Amino acid sequence: MLPAFISSCGVLRRLRANVGKLCRVCSSQQIANSRCSLSLSCQTHKSEKDSEDFGTEEGKVEQKFRKHEYSNPFERTFGILKDDVVSYYKKRRKFIEDIAKKAQSNAEANAKPASKNIYGFEPSSGDVEENIWPSHCDVLVVGGGAMGSSIAYHIKEKARGGLNVVVVEEDPGYKKASTVLSVGGIRQQFSIPENIELSMYGMEFLRNSPELLAVEGLDTPDIQFNPNGYLTLASEEGYEQLRQNFELQIDMGAKVSFLTKSELSKMYPWLNVSGVAAGVLGRENEGWFDPWSLLIGLQRKAISLGTQYISGKVTGFSEETMDDVILEGTQQSNIKRITAAEVTLPSGETRTINFAILVAASGAWTGELGRMAGIGEGHGILSVPIPIEPRKRYVYCVHAPDGPGLQSPLLVDPNGTYFRREGLGGLYLCGQSPPEDKEPNVDDLDVDYSFFNDNVWLTIAQRVPAFEKLKLHSSWAGYYDYNAFDQNGIIGLHPLFSNFMIASGFSGHALTLPGGVTQPLAGIQQAPGIGRAVMECIMYGGYETINLERFGFERVLADVPLFESNIV
Repeated sequence: MLPAFISSCGVLRRLRANVGKLCRVCSSQQIANSRCSLSLSCQTHKSEKDSEDFGTEEGKVEQKFRKHEYSNPFERTFGILKDDVVSYYKKRRKFIEDIAKKAQSNAEANAKPASKNIYGFEPSSGDVEENIWPSHCDVLVVGGGAMGSSIAYHIKEKARGGLNVVVVEEDPGYKKASTVLSVGGIRQQFSIPENIELSMYGMEFLRNSPELLAVEGLDTPDIQFNPNGYLTLASEEGYEQLRQNFELQIDMGAKVSFLTKSELSKMYPWLNVSGVAAGVLGRENEGWFDPWSLLIGLQRKAISLGTQYISGKVTGFSEETMDDVILEGTQQSNIKRITAAEVTLPSGETRTINFAILVAASGAWTGELGRMAGIGEGHGILSVPIPIEPRKRYVYCVHAPDGPGLQSPLLVDPNGTYFRREGLGGLYLCGQSPPEDKEPNVDDLDVDYSFFNDNVWLTIAQRVPAFEKLKLHSSWAGYYDYNAFDQNGIIGLHPLFSNFMIASGFSGHALTLPGGVTQPLAGIQQAPGIGRAVMECIMYGGYETINLERFGFERVLADVPLFESNIV
């Protein structure tokens, strides 16, 4: 069932229910019955006064199904509905106006103002007199990081006022958010075409972000992109795979260069190439940027377009079984629809939001959100959980005045250790993902300094002799939304829910090395592409630009992982 159809039908049901309710209040004597179907060949309301209001039989307007050309299903549906209503009530304009006034009056009288502190963010422009709790929305996005904010931005940028979007974020200060704790890298060096395409769009979005994310009255967001590229090194064992990946990247349009061992030594005199057979350097559209600036830019643009951000935690769901949908080979319906979310506010108060579509963009806690909806807790397909979990990663900032110069790339060693320059004062960020059997506890964000001494420093000091005399300047820890199934993102509808979309797990996709070590990758670089993809599924019922069907949850159910190819 197409998401766009689900959403539009949900909106229509609410609109028709409200209109019918108001008509009975304002003119219970006048209206005999109301129409339940979408057919435009029969009357919406039947009244004894219809004949005299519309004139003689010859003067009656013949009702026909009209063809409309609109850019999306929502505009088309509302266009048809508008014509249907207007054609029957064009001579009763005052009657309709009275209904609208009464509806507005009732809404204002019954609305319960929400206290200011439950809103994590106020609109950037177009001040509102008071905040009203959004008891209903078309799209509820759980997670307000880069992924969730990108989804909200892309939906509102396309739908504008046609769809109501609400974002619920548990951590409005982003103290534990993966987005702002990442190193902000972006690259096209992958072995899966979809990942290459997503990052290519991400770079295009970053390049145009001053125009795309501009908000009247506010400074243009400064993404601070550093175009120094990624330098991925491979040993003799990984040489052939590096070559194959490079050829795919070239075929996909990536601007990368294959460098031999001697070429690496000549280009980077500070680099110790022992144990290195070759490397691939991103010449264009690779480097790093400021994750915080991108997040705030996406967030405030989404708000300026009408998105509502709420500070709170989703703590429960209401759902219903769709009895009119029967799975092939079964005698009963197993398809469910989530109808509402319970949101617990920082004050402890709980509120309810009804919605047409739910998008789980809650990063490392997406698996937990799925369990709340019964995914992984039931039988059959529902017994398979969403395999996304938090993984703690350390980032160390070191001071090395004699380190690589301003043109140094983000270097990834064959064992997965990375470093990149940070600013102009001789600072560098570095880190490494630990082996599977040495994953740190995720109960806190404490930093393990012994991991730096025993693993990270040893590697980068061997690769760059100037790092032997470095000093640890600062450090922090953050969470990856790690897909334990195959370290690639999951996007799309859950097969047993008509309106539960997943968009998470992208900061865990990386190149898995022997021993379980992975080369790091922050999902923020693909946030623009995922936001656009979710928008396409909701607005058009499927992917229009990049086909991401292989990233669907179905591969988890079929036990068919989609791994990036190894580079050693």
